[in-house]
Amino acid sequence: MTIPATTSVVIVGAGPAGLTAAIALADAGVDFVLLDAQAEGANTSRAAVVHARTLEVLDGFGIAGELHDLGIEVPRFVLQDGPARLATVGFGGLPTAYPYTLMVGQETTEAVLLARLRTAGGDVHRPYRVTGLTDDGAGVTVEFTDAAGVSGSIRAEYVIGADGMHSVVREQAGIGFTGATYPESFVLADVRMTWPDRRDEVSLNLSPEGVTVVAPLPGDRYRVVATVAEAPEHPTHADVQAILDARRPGAVVREVVWSSRFRVHHRVADHYRAGRVLLAGDAAHVHSPAGGQGMNTGIQDAAALGALLIRVLDGAPESLLNDYEKTRRPVALGVVAFTDRMTRMATLRARPARLVRNAVVRAVTRIPAVRKALAYRLSELANR
Repeated sequence: MTIPATTSVVIVGAGPAGLTAAIALADAGVDFVLLDAQAEGANTSRAAVVHARTLEVLDGFGIAGELHDLGIEVPRFVLQDGPARLATVGFGGLPTAYPYTLMVGQETTEAVLLARLRTAGGDVHRPYRVTGLTDDGAGVTVEFTDAAGVSGSIRAEYVIGADGMHSVVREQAGIGFTGATYPESFVLADVRMTWPDRRDEVSLNLSPEGVTVVAPLPGDRYRVVATVAEAPEHPTHADVQAILDARRPGAVVREVVWSSRFRVHHRVADHYRAGRVLLAGDAAHVHSPAGGQGMNTGIQDAAALGALLIRVLDGAPESLLNDYEKTRRPVALGVVAFTDRMTRMATLRARPARLVRNAVVRAVTRIPAVRKALAYRLSELANR
């Protein structure tokens, strides 16, 4: 597809946040161009949790049911220290049509979003790498290169940066990204295995060696996320089995379908808006995978931003865009703080501290109101 000379909105990044923003604009008849640096299908399963609030947002676009049918309902999270169960947090009593977590790979979520975008008449321009942008107050000029290295530019009224943690849009807009990096690295793997627990729960396993999250995926697979001192670039069957042997004995890995390593940051953009440039998704916030809230928060960002941009482009005051940062940045700050506490609590090494932690967790989660509050927080229903 040829890139036009001008458009109303340029969206950079066709991950879940960028696709969601594009769907909102397409449904409203807003002219936009969605650019992505990757070829179609180059994504992987990465994020695998879709929470209740996100399903409510996707239901507004008519695709929650389709996504549901491709995933697995998980009605509870459990917290364990080895084989000892410390707490169970259930989603069954939540005030929503989706009282569960949906486990489905990010590649499937993106495929459903892309199909919905095409139904609305939109599409993604690939592969185009954004190299710079200039906001002169009257509009934004976005510079890019194509797969052959040929340069071009497009003029837009607004730009949405949904281009991930290493966002070129955020950098070019001069927006800081405050935070830090956890010292541990993370192993991420999709495996087929014999797992000693039920397939209708996500398990957060604590141990002196680190935290390990195990969650069921469609197709008789499991997602394993584990902190290690230095993860290998491509964790092997032996690597994943050794982690589980040390932290959750009884699991037997039969096959590693896909694996990777990554480092986790906890950062939030200093601002979500700089003039005519706005940020969404990982370009605006990154944090620990504990609780599986990253992609969810990004999709919700994009839906909220799309709705505001539609109103502004239809004649509402441009100052309305300030509401985006006012409402969504506090959500990200809360998620980062919550997941940081979870991660630090889960990775305690000293035995006395672990014993105290376990006793406190058992005591407070016996209180129904505490369990309900945790479920409400994890499901992100407080973000309505």
